[in-house]
Amino acid sequence: MNLRIHSGVPEPHSVRRYGLRQVSPASSPTVKRQSAIIDKFAIVPITASVFALIVFPLLTFYFPGDSRALLEGRPETRIFWPTLAVISVLLTSQSLSRVTLPPNIICLFAYVTIAGVSVLWAFSPDRSFIRYLQQLMIIISIVPPVMLAARNVDIMRGVFLCFAVALILNLFIGRSDIQPDNFKFVEIGYRGYFGTKNPLGEAASVAFLLCIYEVSQRGWRRATGLAVIVVSVYLVFLSQSKTAFALALICPFFSWIILSFRKAARISPAIIVTAITLCYLLVSNIFHYDIMGRISYMLYHDSTLTRRTIIWSFVKDQISHRPLLGWGYQSFWLVPNSPSLQAPGFVKMMPNAHNGYYDTMLEMGYLGLAFLLVFVIATLHAIGRVADRDPARARFLLSLALFFILYNFFESLWMRAFEVLWVVFLVTAAEIARYWQPLSLSGSRHSSGGQTPG
Repeated sequence: MNLRIHSGVPEPHSVRRYGLRQVSPASSPTVKRQSAIIDKFAIVPITASVFALIVFPLLTFYFPGDSRALLEGRPETRIFWPTLAVISVLLTSQSLSRVTLPPNIICLFAYVTIAGVSVLWAFSPDRSFIRYLQQLMIIISIVPPVMLAARNVDIMRGVFLCFAVALILNLFIGRSDIQPDNFKFVEIGYRGYFGTKNPLGEAASVAFLLCIYEVSQRGWRRATGLAVIVVSVYLVFLSQSKTAFALALICPFFSWIILSFRKAARISPAIIVTAITLCYLLVSNIFHYDIMGRISYMLYHDSTLTRRTIIWSFVKDQISHRPLLGWGYQSFWLVPNSPSLQAPGFVKMMPNAHNGYYDTMLEMGYLGLAFLLVFVIATLHAIGRVADRDPARARFLLSLALFFILYNFFESLWMRAFEVLWVVFLVTAAEIARYWQPLSLSGSRHSSGGQTPG
């Protein structure tokens, strides 16, 4: 659906178009300027966000299944994602002449390809293949439609509205997590309608980041953003998701610092983030100083990061058995007779390693990790190109990217089919790719600074 404003201003036929639909000169003597609120391409990723954030969690809340269903897929997911993927393919096939592949999307497809190839040597090839197909359908449903949406269509506003609705529902629907402690059952955090309290904290933290950008806008968008900020902070405290919210607080500040330094020194954001990461690794390994554990102890009086270090010790040992190629995409956890059953105590019941980078090495080896890091670096570099055209949007997108990159040190989110944050990151990466390309002459009329809709 498109809403057009006819300006009557002729547009040169030689103008190069990206992300905007052309009106054929043969069909109209004057090429009309468009001001789209939403189009058919934007509907697809927004629908995907609604399903991942609202519909699917509510289904599992009211009709719960076991942990394997989260990986194998419920009947609803087996219908929804294939249908949405087919719609995306049909829409994309009608606009093949408009398709371009920025570097970060090329790297994403390379990363996805190596995951598919790993099925060949997976511990459980049949399960690995099924889970890979699920992931492929999600990527197809999100990335091409976002890139093909008109430049003046604000997909992230639609994503924000999805989070706003989800948070409001969580105020009225849900329950608290209960766990045994010394023969008593204690409440450890409100989880809303999500499976555990962590997804609610993650959703509220991402909503907080989306709100910061909404507050920078005008009128009702600013008012809505302020209202949702209050709800998101309230739900974070109810869920007791301290790590997620701490990252949500620091990522906008880091984003501003990185892009300011990039503007002054003319250095890619990817180089800045990579340099900081390398410094951290050097200090940790050369001086044998556990920075993360020390910070965790100072904040939470728990240097194990809520027993994550126990999981990581086992995972490191399993990585050493297949360091180059790994055990195959999602062919380790929750697989019958897999080496995960040799883990001590509670670790054998884990659905993942609670670290996206360790899980990538576990499943696809150092080869898969290399492809993942190249994708991350290419995405960060592309944000620098976005900053040249829209600094406010670049800061916002970098905040989301940094949150996801950092949070993967505590949770496994890379290429996890039913993770809400992975869906959001796919939208973010595709959004960066959409703004990576230079604006056309007509597109520049619709996008300038942080006050434009798209």
